[in-house]
Amino acid sequence: MDVHPQARLSRASDRPALLRNRHGRHGSNGGRRRLILIALAAALAGLLISTIFLVVTGWRPGGDEPGVSAPAAPATRVGAGASRGWPSWGFTHTQNTVDYQQGPQQALTDLTAQPMAQVTPIMGWGVDNPLPRPGEFNWASLDRRMATIRQTKGTPVITLCCAPDWMKGGPAGKTDWSRLELAVESKRFDDFAKLSAAVAKRYPDVRYYAVWNEFKGFWNPSRNRWDYEGYTKLYNKVYAALKKVNRDIKVGGPYMVLNSNAPGHQTGPSELTGSWGSMDQRDLNAIKYWMKHKKGADFLVVDGHSMPVQKEIRLNEFQVLSKFSEVTRWLRALGKGLPVWWSEWYVEPVPSDWTEERRGAVHTVAMMEFVRGGAASAYYWNPQTPTTATCAGCLWTGTAQGGAATPTLGMLQNFTRWFPPGTALTDVKSSNPAVRVLAQQRQIVAVNTTAQPAQTQLEGNPLALGPYEVKWISR
Repeated sequence: MDVHPQARLSRASDRPALLRNRHGRHGSNGGRRRLILIALAAALAGLLISTIFLVVTGWRPGGDEPGVSAPAAPATRVGAGASRGWPSWGFTHTQNTVDYQQGPQQALTDLTAQPMAQVTPIMGWGVDNPLPRPGEFNWASLDRRMATIRQTKGTPVITLCCAPDWMKGGPAGKTDWSRLELAVESKRFDDFAKLSAAVAKRYPDVRYYAVWNEFKGFWNPSRNRWDYEGYTKLYNKVYAALKKVNRDIKVGGPYMVLNSNAPGHQTGPSELTGSWGSMDQRDLNAIKYWMKHKKGADFLVVDGHSMPVQKEIRLNEFQVLSKFSEVTRWLRALGKGLPVWWSEWYVEPVPSDWTEERRGAVHTVAMMEFVRGGAASAYYWNPQTPTTATCAGCLWTGTAQGGAATPTLGMLQNFTRWFPPGTALTDVKSSNPAVRVLAQQRQIVAVNTTAQPAQTQLEGNPLALGPYEVKWISR
């Protein structure tokens, strides 16, 4: 995932002194007139400075769009706004993933044991160019990816990204993978919409589509903000094309990346802040513009990292996870009932020395925050490598190790089984705040967020947990 350039803040020394030493026509008429003029000059200077700040940062109060007066309440049921059967928890296939022909077979078997949502792009991350030149389709690799999802009984989800080179100013018939993240040219928006419709016709069992990915290529450097007008035009064309194929298809956007700044490192005014830091207002403005000008939507898509963009700043990895629930509640209020969908989510700093136990504990608490915030969907970006013995955070081991499911895959499957949309949440308190708990009528998941053994009481019963241990407990 990519992060757009940070804004440069205005410094006091950069401010123009247009009103310096100006006293008016009758400057000799005493101190009162001078005080009035000084006050007027100060007000005008303040207005000028604010204008310069807006130009430099690209920030607008609310992006000229309505904001959120108050976030939505914490969820009492899983998946606010989502119907039963909604594809809630799952993962995205990436470059080196499980394959129905090449296996590993054990991974295919383990995936099938508890089906869940599985996401694939239409181009990139292991999928070839589906339309190398106009009218010349190449479905082979996408067909194979879809066959894997079907074989493992997953709910298929498609991300409509990225675009063939000839839609981005490149030559037809060639694929330059270094240009994958360029945006579709505006004159080719209709062509991309037609490609999206062709995908929907080829895979009629797919009902869920996210349009584009992280505003890739839609950055306006001259205005120092996202080109949300361009993205929204593309989205609206794709939305109309998909609904024409089948009105029951669910379409969502804008797939904006919501990374945050660390506390004390705010790059400008922001309407969304918390103990985890502050959002870049330009990201929020892009979402709000899309919300106001979209032709329609069935869900609202974002992604993001719990850690701040300032990589040198290390915050407590469990404390910052509240970002996921707080942002989700803000989005729910903005979306006015649209299900909130996290297409990617990340929690680990780079570089990292985390153990698998620590990583598993953070992943589980992150999922708890999605549930509490009312998210309808969250998809894990699988970093699978094909042959190595170790792969941090992977869903299954490498082929050299037999491809067995990892605890990370088991965790996602448990959330799919025990916390599907519509499930009522119950309030279970932990006597030890270091032990996080999420519960429904029949199941509790408890996590020790420390590197030491922990003791707690749940519903009057003692519970002992090892360092970073995660336990699923039947009620």
